[in-house]
Amino acid sequence: MLKKIFLAGALVASLSGGSLYAQGDSVKRSTKESELIVPRLFKQPVKSMTDEDLNVLDTIETQSPGVKILLYKNNTWKYFREPSSVANSEVFDNNWVTNEALAYNVPVADLPEKIAIWVVDTLNQYRCPVRSNVLSSFGYRWGHRHMGVDLPLKMGEPVYAAFSGKVRMSQWYYGYGNFIVIRHENGLETFYGHLSKRTVNVGDWVSAGQEIGLGGSTGFSTGPHLHFETRYKGYAFDPEWLIDFSSGDLRHRLFVLKKKYITDGSRYVPETDEDERVINQQDFRADSIAAAQAAAQAAAQKAAAERAAAAARAAQYYKIRSGDTLSGIAHKYGTTVSNICRLNPGLTSKSVLRIGRTIRVK
Repeated sequence: MLKKIFLAGALVASLSGGSLYAQGDSVKRSTKESELIVPRLFKQPVKSMTDEDLNVLDTIETQSPGVKILLYKNNTWKYFREPSSVANSEVFDNNWVTNEALAYNVPVADLPEKIAIWVVDTLNQYRCPVRSNVLSSFGYRWGHRHMGVDLPLKMGEPVYAAFSGKVRMSQWYYGYGNFIVIRHENGLETFYGHLSKRTVNVGDWVSAGQEIGLGGSTGFSTGPHLHFETRYKGYAFDPEWLIDFSSGDLRHRLFVLKKKYITDGSRYVPETDEDERVINQQDFRADSIAAAQAAAQAAAQKAAAERAAAAARAAQYYKIRSGDTLSGIAHKYGTTVSNICRLNPGLTSKSVLRIGRTIRVK
């Protein structure tokens, strides 16, 4: 099941003429077959992370390489994929430019009419970069196209990475002022402009919810706010298709980016009653598939959570004191030096023990 979840999280697909092509897959599939791979999840908004989500108590290995379980202090847990398991993906090599905002040169005619993009899954989280009402919307403004949304904030207020990814740009850049671009494994890029301070560098891997800078008014700006953009292959589309900034919620786990969204003047419009009816009909047809997948996933998560809880209850920790050695600590707790090193990444039998450091011994 973990392997299936991993594959779903990395999926980017192109929809055209009722068929779907998966990334790295040349097999053309019918819509019905496609729904087996990409079930419709449009009407399930995702809540923004909070600071409490970041307080990790322990990390537990799983049988899937690169996938771990994080236990939080608020008694919740989630799957986590190590950056090293995705950082070498070709999405972080192709058109990787570190000093220009627009890295791609893809003709709009080469884009499919619809692109299905997994935004989050059980391995990937989301946090609203700044929760507020939109100050200035996407679209034309004063005769010029405004490529993102402006979100008011206080000078020095933290700005967070919306999704996990790798920093492609971090520098002063023309009208953007202090500017950061993050590329995500699904091919999307998010832009963050007018910052007073940048706290990440090119090549850094950032997790969703990580602070990447502080709000400001640098570049072409008339007051403190965050200029936030969402782009695919360099083409900007209204971020409000993805995020309800007033509530902080992510609108879709699976987002279908239509080519018309990247045309001049296009901006977010809520679905009409007819759109709702069509979406609901499609969701109903996928219910049996989604229910079976959800049941299997829930069973796997419950089993993993029970194992994680048992491991957490059995875990023992020790604060290093003056004169301690790993062999002495191991003898005291009836374990071995190699087991202690295994439980503490980065710790080896030759490491210098720092007084006051807490290590896990069982």
